[in-house]
Amino acid sequence: MTDYLIVGSGLAGIAFSEIALSNDKTIRVYENYSQNSSTIAGGLYNPVILKRFSEVWKSQEQIDLVNHFYADLETKLQVKLDFKIPIFRKLFSVEEQNNWFVASDKPNLAPFLATKLNHTCYKGITSPFGYGEVMQSGYVDTALLLHYYHEFLSKSDVLIKETFDYYALEVTPDFVIYNNEKFKHVIFAEGYGIHANPYFSLLPLDGTKGELLIIKAPDLKLDVIIKSSVFLLPLGNDLYKVGATYNWDDKTPTPTEEGKQELLSHLKELLHCDFEVVNHLAGVRPTVKDRRPMVGTHPNYSNLHLLNGLGTRGVMLAPAMAKVLFNFIENEVPLEPAVDIKRFKKINWD
Repeated sequence: MTDYLIVGSGLAGIAFSEIALSNDKTIRVYENYSQNSSTIAGGLYNPVILKRFSEVWKSQEQIDLVNHFYADLETKLQVKLDFKIPIFRKLFSVEEQNNWFVASDKPNLAPFLATKLNHTCYKGITSPFGYGEVMQSGYVDTALLLHYYHEFLSKSDVLIKETFDYYALEVTPDFVIYNNEKFKHVIFAEGYGIHANPYFSLLPLDGTKGELLIIKAPDLKLDVIIKSSVFLLPLGNDLYKVGATYNWDDKTPTPTEEGKQELLSHLKELLHCDFEVVNHLAGVRPTVKDRRPMVGTHPNYSNLHLLNGLGTRGVMLAPAMAKVLFNFIENEVPLEPAVDIKRFKKINWD
């Protein structure tokens, strides 16, 4: 009997697959590539909410796990995935400078916020009030991660590239059967695809569409991530990722002219040098109104589990939430109420 049937292999599915394998569990993974939010994600990991200069939930714990998790994946896959690079938050006033100093003095933020402002001059960007530097930040090349991890799963003969048929799943008290194979547990890690899942579709997972641009700016020469009204992330070879938009109405993964113009408008406020757009990407993030992941077990089926709702911080949250869910299933470590799907008390599961 196989230990885990994992449906979905974006950031959440990969994180759970890896934690299961590292604990000597057997897996089978189904992926139909209908969701692309992990592939086109900005990939940033940032321990600070830069709009308000406040700490991300459980930031140090998540960052510590990020460092180990992606380093282990780099060794396993023999590819560079994790790029340590500071984020420079452009400051717009003396008041923002003062707010930065106040935040950097707080014990929970001190490990992440430099106490001195940075006044590096970057060609093409003016910043008379300087930058606040965020430490312990960087980005993961999510497209590269998905490519190489799916290749690893394929070579291991555990990846099935087809759409999962929920109605072909036979659930018993002790195991489930799918395609004539027995599994101890099913992990649904489908992102926005949860809306087609009859077991968990009643959960209030929303979709927030995000659009990104890839631009070429030969004169820019950035060696940090700039955060202003958009982020500007250097990819090398004079290429930069620019993002991101937030659209709560459009649930399609199709790039739009409206999204492109919104990004260009912000970008032209930030940049005063020539650039050209070389690519335009879009995806639907799996978001939750209370901004917490959705983790847990179906109340009526003890072997059906959910790992979802990672939103805009999937790179940081995926390893942590996969570990939490694995320990809940295997070691009966209770879930925190903040992430447990039991917090949605008004759902009629019957």
